[in-house]
Amino acid sequence: MIIRNTLGIAASLLFAAGLIGCGGSAVPRELIDARRAYGLAQQSPAASLEPAQLYEAKKALNQAEAAYNEDDESIEARHLAYVAQRKAQRAQALGGMAHAARQLAQAQRDMVAAQAALQNKKTEQLSAELAKTRQELESGKRELQTGREQLAVERTARVQAEQRAKEAMSKLAEVASVREVPQRGTVITLSGAVLFATGQWTLLPIAQEKLNQVAAALREQTEQVITIEGFTDNVGADDKNQELSLRRAQSVRDYLIAQGVPAERLRAVGRGESSPVASNATAEGRANNRRVEIVIGSQGSPQGTTTPAPSTPNSDPYQ
Repeated sequence: MIIRNTLGIAASLLFAAGLIGCGGSAVPRELIDARRAYGLAQQSPAASLEPAQLYEAKKALNQAEAAYNEDDESIEARHLAYVAQRKAQRAQALGGMAHAARQLAQAQRDMVAAQAALQNKKTEQLSAELAKTRQELESGKRELQTGREQLAVERTARVQAEQRAKEAMSKLAEVASVREVPQRGTVITLSGAVLFATGQWTLLPIAQEKLNQVAAALREQTEQVITIEGFTDNVGADDKNQELSLRRAQSVRDYLIAQGVPAERLRAVGRGESSPVASNATAEGRANNRRVEIVIGSQGSPQGTTTPAPSTPNSDPYQ
Protein backbone atom coordinates (compact mmCIF):
# COMPACT_ATOMS: atom_id res chain seq x y z
CA MET A 1 0.00 0.00 0.00
CA ILE A 2 2.90 2.38 0.78
CA ILE A 3 4.39 1.68 -2.67
CA ARG A 4 1.03 2.35 -4.33
CA ASN A 5 0.60 5.68 -2.49
CA THR A 6 4.17 6.68 -3.35
CA LEU A 7 3.61 5.94 -7.02
CA GLY A 8 0.36 7.92 -6.95
CA ILE A 9 2.06 10.97 -5.47
CA ALA A 10 4.92 10.72 -7.97
CA ALA A 11 2.45 10.54 -10.83
CA SER A 12 0.68 13.61 -9.49
CA LEU A 13 3.90 15.60 -9.33
CA LEU A 14 4.86 14.52 -12.85
CA PHE A 15 1.39 15.56 -14.04
CA ALA A 16 1.78 18.99 -12.48
CA ALA A 17 5.32 19.39 -13.79
CA GLY A 18 4.19 18.49 -17.29
CA LEU A 19 1.49 21.08 -17.21
CA ILE A 20 3.87 23.71 -15.89
CA GLY A 21 6.14 23.24 -18.84
CA CYS A 22 3.43 23.79 -21.41
CA GLY A 23 3.77 27.57 -21.61
CA GLY A 24 6.38 29.80 -23.06
CA SER A 25 6.23 32.43 -20.28
CA ALA A 26 6.42 32.30 -16.52
CA VAL A 27 3.29 30.61 -15.23
CA PRO A 28 1.58 32.36 -12.27
CA ARG A 29 2.04 30.65 -8.90
CA GLU A 30 -1.74 30.33 -8.53
CA LEU A 31 -2.02 28.37 -11.78
CA ILE A 32 0.92 26.13 -10.84
CA ASP A 33 -0.72 25.40 -7.48
CA ALA A 34 -4.06 24.70 -9.17
CA ARG A 35 -2.48 22.25 -11.61
CA ARG A 36 -0.65 20.48 -8.82
CA ALA A 37 -3.78 20.31 -6.66
CA TYR A 38 -5.81 18.87 -9.54
CA GLY A 39 -3.10 16.31 -10.29
CA LEU A 40 -3.08 15.15 -6.68
CA ALA A 41 -6.87 15.00 -6.58
CA GLN A 42 -6.90 13.00 -9.82
CA GLN A 43 -4.60 10.40 -8.24
CA SER A 44 -6.64 10.30 -5.02
CA PRO A 45 -9.80 8.29 -4.22
CA ALA A 46 -11.79 11.27 -5.52
CA ALA A 47 -11.31 9.92 -9.06
CA SER A 48 -13.59 6.94 -8.31
CA LEU A 49 -15.57 8.09 -5.28
CA GLU A 50 -16.19 11.79 -6.03
CA PRO A 51 -16.05 12.09 -9.84
CA ALA A 52 -18.57 14.96 -9.91
CA GLN A 53 -16.44 17.09 -7.57
CA LEU A 54 -13.33 16.23 -9.58
CA TYR A 55 -15.14 17.20 -12.78
CA GLU A 56 -16.04 20.60 -11.30
CA ALA A 57 -12.39 21.10 -10.36
CA LYS A 58 -11.34 20.19 -13.92
CA LYS A 59 -13.83 22.67 -15.39
CA ALA A 60 -12.53 25.39 -13.10
CA LEU A 61 -8.94 24.56 -14.09
CA ASN A 62 -9.86 24.66 -17.78
CA GLN A 63 -11.37 28.12 -17.29
CA ALA A 64 -8.19 29.31 -15.59
CA GLU A 65 -6.05 27.80 -18.37
CA ALA A 66 -8.22 29.48 -21.00
CA ALA A 67 -7.93 32.85 -19.29
CA TYR A 68 -4.16 32.43 -19.00
CA ASN A 69 -3.79 31.39 -22.64
CA GLU A 70 -5.77 34.46 -23.68
CA ASP A 71 -3.73 36.81 -21.50
CA ASP A 72 -0.74 35.44 -19.56
CA GLU A 73 -0.82 38.50 -17.28
CA SER A 74 -4.55 38.25 -16.57
CA ILE A 75 -5.63 38.92 -12.99
CA GLU A 76 -8.76 36.90 -13.79
CA ALA A 77 -6.58 33.88 -14.60
CA ARG A 78 -5.01 34.09 -11.14
CA HIS A 79 -8.41 34.30 -9.49
CA LEU A 80 -9.83 31.41 -11.52
CA ALA A 81 -6.72 29.35 -10.75
CA TYR A 82 -7.25 29.98 -7.03
CA VAL A 83 -10.87 28.81 -7.34
CA ALA A 84 -9.75 25.71 -9.28
CA GLN A 85 -7.16 24.90 -6.60
CA ARG A 86 -9.78 25.11 -3.83
CA LYS A 87 -12.20 22.92 -5.80
CA ALA A 88 -9.48 20.33 -6.40
CA GLN A 89 -8.55 20.32 -2.73
CA ARG A 90 -12.21 19.95 -1.78
CA ALA A 91 -12.63 17.04 -4.21
CA GLN A 92 -9.55 15.36 -2.75
CA ALA A 93 -10.79 15.89 0.82
CA LEU A 94 -14.27 14.54 0.04
CA GLY A 95 -12.74 11.58 -1.80
CA GLY A 96 -10.54 10.87 1.21
CA MET A 97 -13.57 11.00 3.51
CA ALA A 98 -15.54 8.65 1.25
CA HIS A 99 -12.58 6.30 1.10
CA ALA A 100 -12.22 6.44 4.88
CA ALA A 101 -15.94 5.72 5.29
CA ARG A 102 -15.62 2.65 3.05
CA GLN A 103 -12.62 1.45 4.98
CA LEU A 104 -14.49 2.01 8.22
CA ALA A 105 -17.49 0.00 7.02
CA GLN A 106 -15.24 -2.80 5.77
CA ALA A 107 -13.27 -2.80 9.01
CA GLN A 108 -16.50 -3.07 10.99
CA ARG A 109 -17.60 -6.01 8.87
CA ASP A 110 -14.21 -7.64 9.27
CA MET A 111 -14.32 -7.16 13.03
CA VAL A 112 -17.73 -8.77 13.29
CA ALA A 113 -16.56 -11.70 11.19
CA ALA A 114 -13.37 -12.03 13.22
CA GLN A 115 -15.31 -12.00 16.50
CA ALA A 116 -17.60 -14.74 15.23
CA ALA A 117 -14.63 -16.84 14.13
CA LEU A 118 -12.92 -16.27 17.46
CA GLN A 119 -15.91 -17.71 19.28
CA ASN A 120 -15.64 -20.90 17.24
CA LYS A 121 -11.88 -21.45 17.03
CA LYS A 122 -10.39 -19.49 19.92
CA THR A 123 -7.05 -19.56 18.19
CA GLU A 124 -4.14 -17.23 18.68
CA GLN A 125 -4.07 -16.49 14.98
CA LEU A 126 -7.66 -15.19 14.96
CA SER A 127 -6.95 -13.08 18.04
CA ALA A 128 -4.08 -11.39 16.20
CA GLU A 129 -6.29 -10.75 13.19
CA LEU A 130 -8.96 -9.25 15.42
CA ALA A 131 -6.41 -6.91 16.99
CA LYS A 132 -5.25 -5.82 13.55
CA THR A 133 -8.83 -5.19 12.44
CA ARG A 134 -9.48 -3.09 15.50
CA GLN A 135 -6.37 -1.07 14.74
CA GLU A 136 -7.57 -0.47 11.17
CA LEU A 137 -10.97 0.51 12.50
CA GLU A 138 -9.45 3.12 14.81
CA SER A 139 -7.27 4.39 11.98
CA GLY A 140 -10.32 4.76 9.74
CA LYS A 141 -12.18 6.64 12.45
CA ARG A 142 -9.27 9.02 12.94
CA GLU A 143 -8.99 9.66 9.20
CA LEU A 144 -12.71 10.33 8.91
CA GLN A 145 -12.62 12.66 11.91
CA THR A 146 -9.63 14.49 10.47
CA GLY A 147 -11.52 15.09 7.22
CA ARG A 148 -14.51 16.46 9.11
CA GLU A 149 -12.32 18.74 11.19
CA GLN A 150 -10.55 20.08 8.11
CA LEU A 151 -13.86 20.96 6.45
CA ALA A 152 -15.09 22.60 9.66
CA VAL A 153 -11.92 24.69 9.95
CA GLU A 154 -12.25 25.80 6.34
CA ARG A 155 -15.87 26.84 6.84
CA THR A 156 -15.04 28.73 10.03
CA ALA A 157 -12.09 30.52 8.41
CA ARG A 158 -14.23 31.56 5.46
CA VAL A 159 -17.00 32.94 7.70
CA GLN A 160 -14.48 34.83 9.84
CA ALA A 161 -12.75 36.29 6.78
CA GLU A 162 -16.07 37.47 5.34
CA GLN A 163 -17.00 39.04 8.67
CA ARG A 164 -13.66 40.84 8.96
CA ALA A 165 -14.00 42.15 5.41
CA LYS A 166 -17.51 43.42 6.13
CA GLU A 167 -16.41 45.16 9.33
CA ALA A 168 -13.40 46.72 7.61
CA MET A 169 -15.55 48.15 4.81
CA SER A 170 -18.07 49.53 7.33
CA LYS A 171 -15.26 51.23 9.17
CA LEU A 172 -13.86 52.64 5.95
CA ALA A 173 -17.23 54.15 5.05
CA GLU A 174 -16.79 56.51 8.00
CA VAL A 175 -13.86 58.32 6.33
CA ALA A 176 -14.43 57.83 2.59
CA SER A 177 -17.22 57.49 0.05
CA VAL A 178 -17.96 53.77 -0.37
CA ARG A 179 -20.68 52.61 -2.74
CA GLU A 180 -21.69 49.56 -4.76
CA VAL A 181 -21.73 50.18 -8.51
CA PRO A 182 -23.31 47.59 -10.88
CA GLN A 183 -20.85 46.01 -13.33
CA ARG A 184 -17.92 47.51 -11.38
CA GLY A 185 -18.08 46.40 -7.76
CA THR A 186 -17.35 48.32 -4.58
CA VAL A 187 -16.01 51.82 -5.35
CA ILE A 188 -14.04 53.82 -2.75
CA THR A 189 -13.70 57.49 -3.80
CA LEU A 190 -10.97 59.76 -2.39
CA SER A 191 -10.73 63.46 -3.25
CA GLY A 192 -7.59 64.43 -5.12
CA ALA A 193 -7.29 67.55 -2.94
CA VAL A 194 -6.96 65.33 0.15
CA LEU A 195 -4.33 63.09 -1.45
CA PHE A 196 -2.09 65.42 -3.47
CA ALA A 197 -0.91 69.00 -3.78
CA THR A 198 -1.88 70.83 -6.99
CA GLY A 199 -0.16 69.33 -10.04
CA GLN A 200 1.79 66.73 -7.98
CA TRP A 201 1.61 63.02 -7.35
CA THR A 202 3.48 62.85 -4.04
CA LEU A 203 1.06 61.83 -1.26
CA LEU A 204 0.28 64.42 1.41
CA PRO A 205 0.62 63.41 5.11
CA ILE A 206 -3.17 63.46 5.59
CA ALA A 207 -3.50 61.18 2.57
CA GLN A 208 -1.32 58.56 4.24
CA GLU A 209 -3.61 58.53 7.26
CA LYS A 210 -6.66 57.88 5.08
CA LEU A 211 -4.85 55.31 2.95
CA ASN A 212 -3.84 53.41 6.10
CA GLN A 213 -7.55 52.84 6.73
CA VAL A 214 -8.10 51.91 3.10
CA ALA A 215 -5.21 49.41 3.27
CA ALA A 216 -6.66 47.82 6.42
CA ALA A 217 -9.93 47.22 4.57
CA LEU A 218 -8.28 45.96 1.37
CA ARG A 219 -6.12 43.43 3.23
CA GLU A 220 -9.32 41.66 4.24
CA GLN A 221 -10.56 41.44 0.62
CA THR A 222 -8.54 38.29 -0.01
CA GLU A 223 -9.99 37.12 -3.33
CA GLN A 224 -10.77 40.31 -5.20
CA VAL A 225 -9.07 42.23 -7.97
CA ILE A 226 -8.42 45.85 -6.97
CA THR A 227 -8.09 48.63 -9.57
CA ILE A 228 -6.85 52.09 -8.61
CA GLU A 229 -8.12 54.71 -11.08
CA GLY A 230 -6.85 58.28 -11.25
CA PHE A 231 -9.01 61.12 -12.68
CA THR A 232 -8.41 64.83 -13.42
CA ASP A 233 -10.53 67.78 -14.51
CA ASN A 234 -10.33 69.14 -18.08
CA VAL A 235 -7.86 71.94 -17.33
CA GLY A 236 -4.69 71.52 -19.36
CA ALA A 237 -3.62 69.25 -22.22
CA ASP A 238 -5.21 65.80 -22.53
CA ASP A 239 -1.86 63.96 -22.55
CA LYS A 240 -0.64 65.78 -19.46
CA ASN A 241 -3.87 65.01 -17.61
CA GLN A 242 -3.56 61.37 -18.65
CA GLU A 243 0.01 61.16 -17.35
CA LEU A 244 -0.82 62.95 -14.08
CA SER A 245 -3.84 60.71 -13.38
CA LEU A 246 -1.74 57.58 -13.95
CA ARG A 247 1.12 58.74 -11.74
CA ARG A 248 -1.31 59.58 -8.94
CA ALA A 249 -2.91 56.16 -9.21
CA GLN A 250 0.56 54.57 -9.10
CA SER A 251 1.47 56.57 -5.98
CA VAL A 252 -1.62 55.23 -4.21
CA ARG A 253 -0.84 51.68 -5.42
CA ASP A 254 2.75 51.87 -4.14
CA TYR A 255 1.60 53.11 -0.74
CA LEU A 256 -1.00 50.34 -0.40
CA ILE A 257 1.64 47.74 -1.28
CA ALA A 258 3.90 49.18 1.43
CA GLN A 259 1.00 48.74 3.87
CA GLY A 260 0.71 45.03 3.14
CA VAL A 261 -1.80 44.79 0.28
CA PRO A 262 -0.48 42.10 -2.15
CA ALA A 263 1.01 43.73 -5.26
CA GLU A 264 -0.39 41.09 -7.62
CA ARG A 265 -3.94 42.12 -6.70
CA LEU A 266 -3.42 45.84 -7.41
CA ARG A 267 -3.40 47.66 -10.73
CA ALA A 268 -3.02 51.39 -11.36
CA VAL A 269 -4.99 52.98 -14.22
CA GLY A 270 -4.93 56.54 -15.51
CA ARG A 271 -8.30 57.79 -16.76
CA GLY A 272 -7.27 61.41 -17.36
CA GLU A 273 -10.20 63.78 -17.73
CA SER A 274 -12.59 61.05 -18.90
CA SER A 275 -15.64 60.02 -16.88
CA PRO A 276 -16.27 63.27 -14.96
CA VAL A 277 -18.72 63.05 -12.07
CA ALA A 278 -19.56 66.77 -12.16
CA SER A 279 -19.46 69.68 -14.57
CA ASN A 280 -16.03 71.11 -15.30
CA ALA A 281 -17.64 74.53 -15.79
CA THR A 282 -17.42 75.31 -12.04
CA ALA A 283 -14.59 75.19 -9.52
CA GLU A 284 -16.58 72.85 -7.33
CA GLY A 285 -17.28 70.51 -10.23
CA ARG A 286 -13.61 70.45 -11.25
CA ALA A 287 -12.63 69.69 -7.63
CA ASN A 288 -15.01 66.72 -7.60
CA ASN A 289 -13.56 65.43 -10.86
CA ARG A 290 -10.01 65.46 -9.44
CA ARG A 291 -10.20 62.17 -7.58
CA VAL A 292 -8.88 58.64 -7.10
CA GLU A 293 -11.28 55.70 -7.17
CA ILE A 294 -10.37 52.28 -5.74
CA VAL A 295 -12.55 49.62 -7.36
CA ILE A 296 -12.89 46.23 -5.67
CA GLY A 297 -14.22 43.53 -7.98
CA SER A 298 -13.75 39.74 -8.19
CA GLN A 299 -13.68 39.38 -12.00
CA GLY A 300 -12.46 41.05 -15.15
CA SER A 301 -9.39 43.02 -16.09
CA PRO A 302 -9.51 46.81 -15.68
CA GLN A 303 -9.22 48.87 -18.82
CA GLY A 304 -6.75 51.73 -19.04
CA THR A 305 -3.11 52.64 -19.29
CA THR A 306 -0.54 51.40 -16.79
CA THR A 307 3.20 51.94 -16.63
CA PRO A 308 5.84 51.42 -13.92
CA ALA A 309 5.65 53.99 -11.12
CA PRO A 310 8.27 56.78 -11.08
CA SER A 311 11.29 56.13 -8.89
CA THR A 312 11.27 59.65 -7.35
CA PRO A 313 8.46 62.15 -6.55
CA ASN A 314 7.77 64.79 -9.18
CA SER A 315 5.18 67.33 -10.18
CA ASP A 316 3.23 68.41 -13.23
CA PRO A 317 1.93 71.83 -14.30
CA TYR A 318 -1.58 70.41 -14.72
CA GLN A 319 -4.00 69.32 -11.99
